[in-house]
Amino acid sequence: MTARPFGRCHGMTKTQRMLAAFALAGAAAGLAAPAASAAPVSPLTLPDLPAAAPGMPAGAQPTSVQEIGSQLSAGANQLNALMELPDHLAPVIAPVQPLTDLAGGLE
Repeated sequence: MTARPFGRCHGMTKTQRMLAAFALAGAAAGLAAPAASAAPVSPLTLPDLPAAAPGMPAGAQPTSVQEIGSQLSAGANQLNALMELPDHLAPVIAPVQPLTDLAGGLE
């Protein structure tokens, strides 16, 4: 009989031991998942709007979360239009582009 090193699983490589550990962890998580999903689902609630500070103009405070969302959407649309500005300016810049390139080369 041959001697084997202490502290090693006989016949399993390190990779096989790691895969077995991952499989065991996955099986444990799979068994725990049905118990966690059996909990009742609470309805989604929207946060309360803050109260207006004294001295605020009448239209400064939004009246609903939907209004806040619409204002955010409008701001995002304006930002998108700003990002497309170089594309709109390309026809104006194109005729003078050779001159600006020459000026850049003279530095």
